[in-house]
Amino acid sequence: MAKEIPDLVAEARTGTGKGAARQARRNGKVPGIVYGDHKDPVAIQFDFNQLLTKLRAGRFLSTLWNLKVEGQEDVRVICRGVQKDVVKDLPTHIDFMRLRRTSKINLFIQVDFINQDKCPALKRGGTLVTVRPEVELVVTAGDIPESIVVDLEGRQIGETIHISDVTLPEGAVPVTDRNFVIANLAAPSALLSEEGAEEAEAPEVEAEAEAPEA
Repeated sequence: MAKEIPDLVAEARTGTGKGAARQARRNGKVPGIVYGDHKDPVAIQFDFNQLLTKLRAGRFLSTLWNLKVEGQEDVRVICRGVQKDVVKDLPTHIDFMRLRRTSKINLFIQVDFINQDKCPALKRGGTLVTVRPEVELVVTAGDIPESIVVDLEGRQIGETIHISDVTLPEGAVPVTDRNFVIANLAAPSALLSEEGAEEAEAPEVEAEAEAPEA
């Protein structure tokens, strides 16, 4: 299932250059530009507070957006740069690149775990430790997966789940070639305590076995 692409609402901006950008900022807007796909650049602007909220939510530069500008066709874009005030660290200008449906892009995709009720490790009181709740993949702009699905059925305590253990969505590949860890199934604290006690007793048993006869 393709991932739903979030909307990003902007306004058309009249005029270009530093003067027009300063005027937009005086009006409480953040000026921006949309370029790429062999089309002319389009000047836009955003409501300052709305844009700041989205920027602070995280993953802004790695999210594919459906840019909506009144009077224009929606277009898929990805942010390619945010200029900020060096003192206040607030956005002053933003750049977007148009993407075709066939374009390849890097995005962070959410990891979902299924069949927890069929996982022996969890039934024995183990804990699922998620190392990567999201994984950066190279995906096609027109077919972004909703998530990466990890099946926990049959997983035992102590198992580690690597990216190579997961069936990735069709057409998606990890950004890195390294076989990194996504999650592991840790033993319950009671079991760890028992194992620790057994290890502590082991030297005493060996010592008795090695003691010379009287």
